[in-house]
Amino acid sequence: MTTVNRCSPHIRKYHVPSYKHAPLTVSIPPKFLLFFVLMLPATSFAEQTITAIPVSNAPVIDGSGNDRTWSKATPIITHDKVADIDITLTAVYTDKEIFFKVSFPDPDESRTHKSWTWDHGRGLYSVGLDREDVFVFKWNMNEAPVDLSIYSDTPYMADIWFWKACRTDPVGYADDKTHTLGQTVTPQAMRVISKSEKTMYLLRYEDRGKGSYSINFIVDFQDYTVPRYIITTPAGSRADVEAKGVWNNGTWTIEFARDLITGNDDDVQFNTEKIYQFGLSRYEIAGRPANQMLTQPLYGQGDVSETLFLKFAPVRPSSK
Repeated sequence: MTTVNRCSPHIRKYHVPSYKHAPLTVSIPPKFLLFFVLMLPATSFAEQTITAIPVSNAPVIDGSGNDRTWSKATPIITHDKVADIDITLTAVYTDKEIFFKVSFPDPDESRTHKSWTWDHGRGLYSVGLDREDVFVFKWNMNEAPVDLSIYSDTPYMADIWFWKACRTDPVGYADDKTHTLGQTVTPQAMRVISKSEKTMYLLRYEDRGKGSYSINFIVDFQDYTVPRYIITTPAGSRADVEAKGVWNNGTWTIEFARDLITGNDDDVQFNTEKIYQFGLSRYEIAGRPANQMLTQPLYGQGDVSETLFLKFAPVRPSSK
């Protein structure tokens, strides 16, 4: 069923970091992890590995974070350098699905995005300055570890799980997308300057299928602020990732679920005997500068910080 999101905007203020580009992210091949850790300079980010624990019962994906299944796993805490916040991450899996729970501080809840705002002088609607809360998983889809930063010197392809409080959460999904970074100019790719001043091009595109939102075009006056998006259930590869978030007392809790194997070539496929590199971001990863006019000035300036690895604990008889 199609619904229109009719949330009220929430205004927030954030300190904007002074650095122009995201800090360096160092990638380490898992089988040589110890060797490369010893070789890292003191200023490099730390790497962490999260272990997904096998469980017999899948957690309920409702954003509450209260399902007892989560207590079987040990969380890790990673720091988002752009947002300057700690993110707590927990992972479990069944024989068919992988599940993540993330939580992070946020002073308020923002569930509207680019609302139509009536311009009385021009007699039309313009795009508002409100921006929704979001969260991003970024998965390496290359054979070897890479720097997953948007300012990387190395080309890569990444699977993106993009949860959006306004546009995807109402129907219980994250937007499934893909990022490719390279030196070849392609239509619709954004030009970025890498950490070593190379000219690179970032292409962000949706996975195959139907998204969970479309623009609600309005001509005649209805109200001074009107929702910009029509929300509907996604389909195809773009609907691979279930996700639900709840904001409570200054903290977001978001739960994710995805099949281990989707069979789609635009997704990372999880083999429980392998290790997978990924990164997290509190804000959209788009390479845009900070904008103090927005309700969230850092929206679009996100990037991965710590290099993270996912491994799967082996299944034992007690977890079957």
